[in-house]
Amino acid sequence: MAEVAAKGSLLSPYGRRSTGVLWRKRGPFCVGFPRCSPSLGIDHGRGSSCSSGGFHGGRLVLGDRNGKPVNRIAVSSPVQMNLCFSKALKWWEKGLQPNMKEIESAQDLVDSLLNAGDKLVVVDFFSPGCGGCRALHPKICQFAEMYPDILFLQVNYEKHKSMCYSLNVHVLPFFRFYRGAQGRVCSFSCTNATIKKFKDALAKHMPERCSLGPTKGLEESELLALAANKDLSFKYTKKPELVPAPKELEERVHAEIPLSSTQRTAMGSKEELVASGSS
Repeated sequence: MAEVAAKGSLLSPYGRRSTGVLWRKRGPFCVGFPRCSPSLGIDHGRGSSCSSGGFHGGRLVLGDRNGKPVNRIAVSSPVQMNLCFSKALKWWEKGLQPNMKEIESAQDLVDSLLNAGDKLVVVDFFSPGCGGCRALHPKICQFAEMYPDILFLQVNYEKHKSMCYSLNVHVLPFFRFYRGAQGRVCSFSCTNATIKKFKDALAKHMPERCSLGPTKGLEESELLALAANKDLSFKYTKKPELVPAPKELEERVHAEIPLSSTQRTAMGSKEELVASGSS
């Protein structure tokens, strides 16, 4: 090793003359550039005790022409290091609460509304490039934190533009409120400056109420519009209307159309004749 350190400058792997040599503080180390390692510029020449698999770690010292160490370079073992960088959250992904959910498809929207039961559901239509949506998002997250019993559904307009078109959503930010068997109870557009609309809608539709009948969700016209949209993989069959029985229909007609005095007299005399004939 002393002989190697005493030698003059050596050619580097790139054809330049090196101002110093590398030597290992402990253990054998091979210097020679005909077959150098591409990662460290180190060769494993003949007579070396290093394996052909490459340098296996240790402490390297950069020495001058006289062999005096001038710098120390710690080389770690050949263990692969994985650098993990956290993915930057987009603005609509920040501050989300457990009761906030992003809608993935038309079927997801329909199912989420039907599965909500009697809960108040707020559907938030937004766009990543909408400045008003971005400014309003932190307050919506605050409302979601204040009212954990309310379900907040987020619909990305850029991802579901065709679905929003079928739902007649053409202005942003836009909100729709749904509640149990009532279905849609209100819809409006508001910004950070007109947040009072949102607060008033919460105060009006948030109180507990008894919902008679199954959860309605979207209107049938909206469901048919989604099913007719070729860009969406959504299927819906219109529910058949129940035809009333003849007796029920007759009673409904009599209830809706009032009879005149002559018609009542004629019907009364007819009923009397029927009764006398049977007796």
